Parts: sequence; structure tokens; C-alpha cells
Amino acid sequence: MPDTTLDHLVIGAGPAGLQLGHFLQEQGRDYLILEAGPAPGQFFRTYPRHRTLISINKRHTGWDDPELNLRMDWNSLLSDDPGLLFTRYSDRYWPHADDLVRYLADFARVRGLRVAYDSRVVRVERPGDFLVTDQAGRTYQAKQVVVATGLTQQNIPPIPGIETAETYGTASVDPADYTNHRVLILGKANSAFETADNLIETAAVIHVAGPHSVRLAWRTHFVGHLRAFNNNFLDTYQLKLQNAILDGDVKRIERRPDGTYLVTVSFARVNEVTKDIPYDHVIVCTGFRFDPSIFGDDCRPELAINDRFPALTPAYESVNVPGLYFAGTITQSRDFKQGTTGFIHGFRYAVRALHRVLEQRHHGVPWPARELPADPAALAAAVIERVNRTSALWQQFGVLADVIVVDGGSARYLEEVPHDLQGPPVGERGHFTITLEYGPRHDQIDPFDIEVGRISQSDAARAHEGHYLHPVVRHHVPGHEPVVHHITENLENEWNSPEIHVEPLRAFFARRTAHVPA
Repeated sequence: MPDTTLDHLVIGAGPAGLQLGHFLQEQGRDYLILEAGPAPGQFFRTYPRHRTLISINKRHTGWDDPELNLRMDWNSLLSDDPGLLFTRYSDRYWPHADDLVRYLADFARVRGLRVAYDSRVVRVERPGDFLVTDQAGRTYQAKQVVVATGLTQQNIPPIPGIETAETYGTASVDPADYTNHRVLILGKANSAFETADNLIETAAVIHVAGPHSVRLAWRTHFVGHLRAFNNNFLDTYQLKLQNAILDGDVKRIERRPDGTYLVTVSFARVNEVTKDIPYDHVIVCTGFRFDPSIFGDDCRPELAINDRFPALTPAYESVNVPGLYFAGTITQSRDFKQGTTGFIHGFRYAVRALHRVLEQRHHGVPWPARELPADPAALAAAVIERVNRTSALWQQFGVLADVIVVDGGSARYLEEVPHDLQGPPVGERGHFTITLEYGPRHDQIDPFDIEVGRISQSDAARAHEGHYLHPVVRHHVPGHEPVVHHITENLENEWNSPEIHVEPLRAFFARRTAHVPA
């Protein structure tokens, strides 16, 4: 017999696990969070290694609307308690990781979340309901399991000899240990450049290598790409200060008897010239991956994206194990290297959507909705009100959508639904979705190049050509391609002009509601 029987078992008390615990607690559900460590947020006790977060903490916005302020607050979890905003924990725009650790501990304590600490899960099986075993041999039976462990394994590329290199998680962060040394860093995202920037004052030569070009977050709008905060190293390359970016494949790493390295690099931009380069250190900074080793054969989830993440349905459920759900950064296969699901300011809303899925499927609680008259002016007014205020659609651009379901003379307005969710609560007879999205090829446009044509903010007829974030309304009719209406972009994201924003949207609803099945 299991030691404990539950409806919902959550594995991991990081930000996602705590966020889901908060929602389960609010609804009085039977749940427990198992945490391997002695306190919440164990990942952030180690990472980032240099202890500065790249999730911004903008305290001063000029707004007094807490919903709008969450657009600029990338660390807070969702709750109704203003004392549990991360902006109360740090004044710094780039906060210290220790402040996040302290915040997560307070969130769990103040909300009274049910967390069993020092309970590392070693096995998940499914003889009927799920059976979960921790390292002390305690067993937990649950109808639904939600995995919120984060990415706990370092992602190591298959390069011969890479096992002899240091990793982002183990390499020294003391710059003095690299004085006058030659250093190779594998990877071209923030952990790699964070590491390089730390060594600029002491290392003789720093090379940052990888098979793909550096992608800059200000251009791609993906915050996991290189952030300006970490790109000081680029100056040292372009101004010929001994450092360099190597575009190409590392073919082999040889650890020599004296402890130094000889690395074979095949360059991509010089007709694949191959060169052996000596280094004193090789540091692997190539990200993290999900660890599926705890799962038995009867409930092992399929993986996606080079086996780095679990493969998910739009309901954040395993594609092959019913009742096995995922929350947090491990759900970023939903918008990999495109959106914000890999980060707190994105997945806090995805967790709320997951909770609503659980409520609907397993407790018979319908998705929250408000009733509207199916009048084009009323529908347009509801959309305009939401896009001017929502933080969820702002942060989860193109991933979460508001949904309008028209039925005769009335309509239901549902907030923050996974954009591709089928069946309940959306239904099968057609619906409207409202998202915030960047325009086509937005990541190929240099926003600082004034020679690149940008449409006028008053040109509603060309709204679909806009590159910047803007509202998109789609009418989905079964058996047909969606009909799309774009609301033109605006410098300060205020879509409230009667002529430019409201009337074209009202006219779209007037045309499309004529096509809604009776």
C-alpha cells in the first residue's frame, strides 16, 4: 500500500511547482509537492554561476495597474498578495539570484504550500494510478502527476573528448584561475557569454565557439538568445583585442599530458578549413536538458527537440502518457527559441492555463468565461480592453490566446487558452482567437536600421506588414483556413484609437459573425 494517496502530485518546488501549488491550494485540491532539496528553488542556488539574473526587475513603470506592471516584472509568481511581488525583494534591474531564492522560500511559506522537502523522486511507475517513490522509500499514489523539475542535466554535445572538458556547472568562476591563459568556451548563448565576460580582465585569449551564428535577443525577441547585458565580449572581438567568435564545428578535444588541450575546429566561413588550436581550458556552456531517468517503462514520456524536452500536447500533457503533465521551463518545446515559456515571466501563465485544464478535466470546473452580447461593437470593445491591459498575452505571445465563442445572440469570452487547444473549452463549431504576435520575418529585421521601411502606425490597411508586437484576431471555422485581422502596431502599445484600431476591428467582427453557424 502507498504511504500517501493524492489527486495531484507535483514533482519539484521551483518556480513552476510553487506556482501550480498556489493554484491548487486556492481551489482546496488534494495535492503535494515533492522537492529533492531542503528548500525551494534549488536550481537558482547554483545558477546562473555568476549570480546575476537576466530576467528583468523593472520596478518603476509609471503605471499603477498591477496587471500592466507584470509586463515589466519577469520574476514574480502570480497571486493576489501584493507583498509577494519580486519587486519588493530587489531594487536592481538585473537582480541577484540569491534574491530569487529568498523570494521563492517566502512564497512557499506565506502561501502555506504543502511541500515535502528532502524528498528526491527516484521512480515513477504506473501500475494503475501513478506510483511515485522517493529516495527514502516513501511511496505516493496519485491520479495525476505534474513534473516541474526544470532542466537538471547539462546538455553535452557528442564531441570526441568532450568528457575531459570543464562544464558551466563545474568550472571555476574565479577570474584569477584563468590569468594569462587561453580559454575556449563552447556555446553561443547567455551562459557562454556570461562566462566569457567574467574572464575578460584576466584571460590572455578567449574564443567562443559554436556551429551557428550568434543570435541577439534584441533582434529575435527571444530572451534566451544573447542579451545585451552579456554581450560586452563582442566588443573585444570586433575591436581586435585577442578574443574571437569561432563559427564552426568542434570536431575533437584532446586533453594533453600537461593538462592543456588541443582542439580541432572546422570553420564554417572559410571553406571549412580545419585547424588545431591549443588552449589551457575548455568550458562547455551548451545549455541544459530534461532528465527522464526516473520514469519506468510503463510511463516513460516521449521526448522532443533532440530529446531535450518532453513532447507535449497543447494541454501540457505527455503525448503518450495520459495524466502525466509538465510545468515550467521543461514545457518550452511549445515555443522553443521563439517565445517565453522557458522563463518565469512566460511559464507562470502557462501554469495557470495548465491548472485550468486540470480543473476542467478532472474536477468538472469549466474554464472561466464572461458572457457578452454577440454584437460586433461589444466584441471589439472587449478585445480592445484586453489587449491594452493583459500581461499574459503580452508575455506568452503567439502561445496563449483569448478565445471568443459565439452562440446565437451571445458570446463567451475565455482568457489565456493555449492557442491550439482543441475540444473543451473551445468547442467544435468555430471560434475567434486573440493573440499578441510579432510580424513575419521580424527576426530578420534590424530594428535600429532606419532605412528599413516600417509601416506607419496609422496605416490600418497595412497592419499585417508590421514587424513589432501587435494584436492579431483570427476567426477559426471548421474545414477552412482561419480568417485573420491585424491591429496595427503602436509605439507605446496603446491600441485605442477609434479610427485606426477600434472601427476596423468592429467591421471585421461584423463581417465574420455573419459566418458563425446558427
